[in-house]
Amino acid sequence: MKLATIPEPDWVADREDGSKSENHGPEPCPICGQVGAQEWLRAPDRFHGRQEKYTLVRCPACSLVWLSHPPKPAEMHLHYTDPYHRLISAGGENSPARWRDRKAALAPQKRSGALLDLGCSSGAFLESMKGEPWKLYGIEMSAEGARKAEVRSEAQVFVGDILDAPFPRESFDAITCFDVLEHLYEPRRVMARVVEWLKPGGIFYVLVPNVNSAEARLFGSYWHGLELPRHLFHYSPASLKFLAESAGLREVSLETRRNPAVGTSLRYVWDDVFRAVGTRQTPVAYRGEANFPWRAARKVVRMTVLRVLLAMAPLVGGGEAIHAIFRKEEASA
Repeated sequence: MKLATIPEPDWVADREDGSKSENHGPEPCPICGQVGAQEWLRAPDRFHGRQEKYTLVRCPACSLVWLSHPPKPAEMHLHYTDPYHRLISAGGENSPARWRDRKAALAPQKRSGALLDLGCSSGAFLESMKGEPWKLYGIEMSAEGARKAEVRSEAQVFVGDILDAPFPRESFDAITCFDVLEHLYEPRRVMARVVEWLKPGGIFYVLVPNVNSAEARLFGSYWHGLELPRHLFHYSPASLKFLAESAGLREVSLETRRNPAVGTSLRYVWDDVFRAVGTRQTPVAYRGEANFPWRAARKVVRMTVLRVLLAMAPLVGGGEAIHAIFRKEEASA
């Protein structure tokens, strides 16, 4: 598949020292193989309030952004802390509308059969599918999360890495992957496994943050969606489409949707402002319930700054989440 060169937008130059981007030379793009990646930005793990800087680079051909020299898999437990897991779990448990929307998106494509959810966590999505004409399966790294998912959804859940799952070829009518693909070290191999597991005509429904979104453009290194170093890859609609199509899938639908978390991005900016004047704030990961003054201030921000930013968003870029459905072609006669 031939790729046209995509120029780097001006807004990504978020380098505190004002230096020009570095050419990372031989580091090839993990999905299209193009060499000559350019430094995109440097940023720390703002969620935990850590100061170590990570470098993101960008492919000049397919627009993929990725973490250069990421932590080794054996070190990642240091970055997936209990506060992080609590936040993710709470997000899944407190968002029933999220699962209704995803069921509604799935229904026009597939209404029954075998469904596999990659990175199913504690099974909130699988539970929402319970009672439907689906045979449910999941993959989850956490043994505790997998047990919860099995109990609540009656799905069969494999505990471990996606690439180690022993499912036979052409096992599934639908595979879902919500906010997981950006965490995976080998997206090409995972996409190849998805194609292998899908039946002819089966669909792959995937959600990832949009690195070309309005919020990412506005906030740069303060954008909450960077989630460094947990997010290893940052997709645009173009790079996600290339990844899927290069594995043999065909686009059914691909769109961006608003999924703002401006409050978190603003909080990261606020923390740095305080740090600059010598006052260290408690990182987002370790904050308890906000006190009354902070809740009042947050409400004022939502009624003023947040409304302005959300009104401006469509003028600046696409939605913060990419929702894409791809199909495996039917076998030719």
